[in-house]
Formats: sequence, structure tokens, C-alpha cells
Amino acid sequence: MWTHEHYRRLIRASGWYDLLVTAAFVTPWSFMALHGLLQSLHHSLGLPGVLPPFEPMHLLMANLMGSIVCVWSVLRIRDPQLAFGRYDAAGRLLFSTWQIYALSQGATLLIAIFLFFELVWCVAQAWPVRPPEAYRC
Repeated sequence: MWTHEHYRRLIRASGWYDLLVTAAFVTPWSFMALHGLLQSLHHSLGLPGVLPPFEPMHLLMANLMGSIVCVWSVLRIRDPQLAFGRYDAAGRLLFSTWQIYALSQGATLLIAIFLFFELVWCVAQAWPVRPPEAYRC
């Protein structure tokens, strides 16, 4: 069970993680650089699955996702409320669901790395938090 203060630190840490992982998704230029790196990594590891080229509509969706996740990240860094951690856990469960779906449809196994971290953050943020009055002296 988390204490209230430790849970706030967890929420802030998850915000930093998301900001670092998603910042490259915010602009078309940074995303295309990231896409190139991921494509090179995918091929050098000889992974099954595909990392397709991105058309303008795909790029738009990636940029929109990156933008909103970065804003959500900054909110949790600046104001790590318990409710935000619970909503973030729910969001991570949704992201994990769609990552599993993408993997089942032949997407690159690189997604499994992100899936692992999504599930770890989801479980950590869904874990019970001791009410503040329960640990007062």
C-alpha cells in the first residue's frame, strides 16, 4: 500500500517518464527522426513485424497523441493529485490494450518494450493508497 506522499512521487515520476518518452511525438520533424531511429533498431535486431512508413494522417495522429500526453505529463508533474494517478492508470490500461492489439496485428515487437512499461506504471498507480489519517501519529 502506498502512503499519500509516496504516491504523489509516483505520479510525478510517471509524468516525467511520459514527457521523456513522448516529447519526440509532438512535432512532425522530431517524430520522423524518432521513426527513423525505431526503424533502424527494428531492422538491426531482426525483429518480426513491421514499422510502416507514415503518411500525413498517421503523422497528424502521432503529433496529436504526443501533444496531449505531454500536456497531461506536465499537469501531473506540477500537481500530482491522487485522482490524476488513478486516471493515468486507466489511460495506461487503454494504451496497453491497443498496444496488445497492434502486436496481434503484426506490428513491430518494439511495441512490447513500451507495453511492459505501460503495464508496470498502470499496476503501480492502481495500487491502493493509505488514507492520510491512517498513518498520522
